Amino acid sequence: MEPINENWSQQAWAHLCQLRRQSPLTQSITNLVSMDLIANVLLSAGASPAMIHSIKEIDDFTPNVNALYINVGTLSADWLPAMKAAAELAVKFNKPWVLDPAAVGASGFRLKAVQELLGLKPVVIRGNGSEIISLSEASIGNSKGADSTHESTDAIEAAKSLAKSSGAIVAVSGAVDIITDGDRVVGAHNGVPMLQKITATGCAVTGLIAAFLAIDPLHPFEATVSALSIFGLAGEIGMEQAKGPGSLRMHLLDSLYGLDEIAVVSRVKIMDLS
Repeated sequence: MEPINENWSQQAWAHLCQLRRQSPLTQSITNLVSMDLIANVLLSAGASPAMIHSIKEIDDFTPNVNALYINVGTLSADWLPAMKAAAELAVKFNKPWVLDPAAVGASGFRLKAVQELLGLKPVVIRGNGSEIISLSEASIGNSKGADSTHESTDAIEAAKSLAKSSGAIVAVSGAVDIITDGDRVVGAHNGVPMLQKITATGCAVTGLIAAFLAIDPLHPFEATVSALSIFGLAGEIGMEQAKGPGSLRMHLLDSLYGLDEIAVVSRVKIMDLS
C-alpha cells in the first residue's frame, strides 16, 4: 500500500469549504432510527437537510433538491413507492442520488426492493461489508441485521464487482473505508471504533456523501472519498474529548462543525489499495 499524494487531503478541505458555501439541499428518505443523526450531521457539515418522504410531495419537491439519499433501514411496503419515485425524478433531473442498502441480506422483500432501486442507477452505493457482499451476490441469510459480520477489506472484490455491474461508485464502511469504481480502490483510514457504538453513524455518513456529491457531481469518486474522510476525522477529534458513545455523538457533531484546514490537511489519511 502506498500513500496517495497530499492532493487528496487538500481536495477534502476544498470539498468541505464548498459545501459550507453552497449549503446544498439534500433530501433523505431514510429509516426512522437515523433521521435525527443524519439531519444533524448534514447541518453540522454545512448542508441543508430535508427529510421529506411522502409520495404526495415527491413530484413537487425532489426536482428542486441538489442531491437525494435513500436508505432502506426500516423499509416498509408503504415507503417503497416514494423511494422509487424520488430516484426516478433524481435521474430525470440529473440530480445525484445515493443508496444505502441497510440490512439487504435480512429478507427476500428487502433484497428485491434494493435490487429495484439499484436498477434506477444510484451514483454511489454505501454499505458495510456484509451488506455489499449480500447485494453483490444477491443473497439473503446469515444476516445480523444492519450490523456487519465482515471487515470492509473482506468485501473489496464484491465491491469492485458491484461497481462494475451497477456503474456506481461503491463504498464499504469499516475500520478502513473502501471506495472503488470497479478499477480504482482506495482506503480512507480515518475514524474510531467507538463510532460503531452509536446507532446510525453509517447512515449519517451516507447522507454526507450525498451532500458532497451535490457540490461536485462530476467527480463522484473523489467526493465520496472526501465525505468518508471528513466524517472519520470528525470522529477522531470528537473521541479525544468523549468518554463513551453518548458523549462521542455530541463531540462528533461539534468536531464536524469546527473542522479547519490545518486538521483536515494534516490528518486525512488515504491509501491506494489498487
